[in-house]
Amino acid sequence: MTYLELVNAVLRRLRETEVASVASTAYSKLIGDFVNDAKRQVEDSYNWNSLSDTLTATTTAGIFNYVLQGSGQRFRMIDVINDSADYVLTNATTAYMNRLFLVTNGNAGQPMYYNFNGTDANGDTQVDIYPIPDTTYNLRFNMILPQPLLSNNADVLKVPYEPVIYLAYAKALAERGEDGGLASNEAYALYSQSLADAIALESGRYIEEQEWLAN
Repeated sequence: MTYLELVNAVLRRLRETEVASVASTAYSKLIGDFVNDAKRQVEDSYNWNSLSDTLTATTTAGIFNYVLQGSGQRFRMIDVINDSADYVLTNATTAYMNRLFLVTNGNAGQPMYYNFNGTDANGDTQVDIYPIPDTTYNLRFNMILPQPLLSNNADVLKVPYEPVIYLAYAKALAERGEDGGLASNEAYALYSQSLADAIALESGRYIEEQEWLAN
């Protein structure tokens, strides 16, 4: 569903007039904020396959710090692969990376470890890798990457839409207090059930995510 369709779906449940644009009225803008708040909560509730993405970093000899452009700060990692040498990098702690850089004087070679280290001016996450690359390697960062806030009428939601609608509706009911329709606690219950159903359907399609394998 689009951002506008989501907002109108909530407005209908509130017995309000639908709008031609999310920015049409002050109230539709408020509902748009609730939709984005709900979107974020639903995104954070599960590793939705629709949010799977891959960011790449091409190393340069002698450079150990890279910016994952477009990553923001809310992503969840799946794995990091050296696509040039076909192996998985290990996520190391900050303390361990500090010891590697300081004690070993920063040896050069094929990167084996990675550690997230702050953000840049755009809010994108920076990553350190070790050993310091001795040549060019293509690193693939596979992650669950939430989509940006919905802002344009035609922006399409990636995660299941029903929990987002129900949660935005519950927030709107709570915001305006007593209402002649569904109580906000009942609306939150509908959201919880809808979210549980969506997660059950998703996990059933990707059963490999539930398996534990020995290394």
